Amino acid sequence: MKPAAFDYFRPASLSDALALLAKYKDDCKILAGGQSLVPAMNFRLARPAILIDINDIAELDYVHADDRGLHIGALTRHAAFHRRVVDGPLGALFSAVARHIAHYPIRQRGTFAGSLAHADPASEWCLLATTLDATVVAKSARGERAIAIGDFFNGTFSTDLEPDELLAEVHLPPMGQGWRTGFYEFSRRAGDFALGMALAALRIEAGVVREARLGVGGVSDRAIRLRKLEERLVGGAASQEMIDTIAREAWASVSPIGDIHATPEYRRDLVATAVKRALTEAAA
Repeated sequence: MKPAAFDYFRPASLSDALALLAKYKDDCKILAGGQSLVPAMNFRLARPAILIDINDIAELDYVHADDRGLHIGALTRHAAFHRRVVDGPLGALFSAVARHIAHYPIRQRGTFAGSLAHADPASEWCLLATTLDATVVAKSARGERAIAIGDFFNGTFSTDLEPDELLAEVHLPPMGQGWRTGFYEFSRRAGDFALGMALAALRIEAGVVREARLGVGGVSDRAIRLRKLEERLVGGAASQEMIDTIAREAWASVSPIGDIHATPEYRRDLVATAVKRALTEAAA
């Protein structure tokens, strides 16, 4: 299949792109990496009348850290995270997660922000952003707004972005040296979509968990933050007994989807396994 006919624009500035979005709104789509959009257009699952290619907007291509955390521009490719873009546990976590995203050629073109805007429940970046309290910066000709990640995802392939808004930046809070992280994903083949995954971040002092972040992905219509289990972790020892308990409670706390790839029961077992392995890595 080939895509339906469309008009193509390649603005050279963010203001030009936002003007086009304001003019065409629901009739247009943003093209950054195109690793999800282009196949959908080829199968005619997506039929935008207007395509706005933002790849010439150099001001959107950045990733940098400051006292407020890590800032990721709309054109930052997955491959940027093959190396550590920031010192400490956050940079190490990004590099570890990036290796699980699809295949090398896709990581050269696909973008971090585009992954969030696409809102695939099996997206590694959606899980990371959800678990680590990211903030999305949306810009339009009307202005800009910051959206907490908990308010951003509405479900599978659905977000809080308005038709005239561009996801311009993603911000993640800093993570000090006292944090330790773990990530585990299961897919049938390397590069396939995840059937289940978990991400854990623990701040441990003298063997006691002082802060915890725990999330699972690939099992529902969006990534899930397991806040009640985070509360259970805080104040206790990062022991194997505690990890086993949290994994069992994770199994009981989710209501996974079923599809041609895995039954709900299979995904529930995957959640327990993924949580156990992510926490074990974080506590090591």
